[in-house]
Amino acid sequence: MAELWDVYDENGIKTGMFHERGKPLRQGFFHLCVHVWVINSKNHYLIQKRVPGSRDISDKWETVGGHALAGEESKQAAVREANEEIGIMLNPDNGYWYKRYIEKGNFLCDVWLFKEDIDISDVILNPNETCDVMWASKDKILQMIEEDTFRNFKSYPYIKEFFGSQIII
Repeated sequence: MAELWDVYDENGIKTGMFHERGKPLRQGFFHLCVHVWVINSKNHYLIQKRVPGSRDISDKWETVGGHALAGEESKQAAVREANEEIGIMLNPDNGYWYKRYIEKGNFLCDVWLFKEDIDISDVILNPNETCDVMWASKDKILQMIEEDTFRNFKSYPYIKEFFGSQIII
């Protein structure tokens, strides 16, 4: 069965229309995606490595992310994506919305931060998507971006602001 997404207008309002994944989305319409950052009490972020051969991000480190399914709200998508990609169940009460921006022209991307102390041994990798996880400091992640082992600044245009902000959680 095809994966369906809700279609949004430029103001982030659902239009009542649906879009099938993999097909071009008409100009002026948007789909919701999420970036999910998990930070622990040591101020390290849980990052994952994509399996070799996966799209344009093959064998690179990144944060959890994905597309909201039809009928899903942003936070629901964030929790589901974390479970799908690395097998963890985030507590929705520990999630804080950071910002929304337009990505790749027709994606509305919501950035989430979850405060959770997750034991790496509890992670269950999705062999179709992920091959490793680790905790990393923001300095380590920025270094990895510069070394081209982490997705680049175009993928996370907010990251310096995000790492520099004083998010109260």
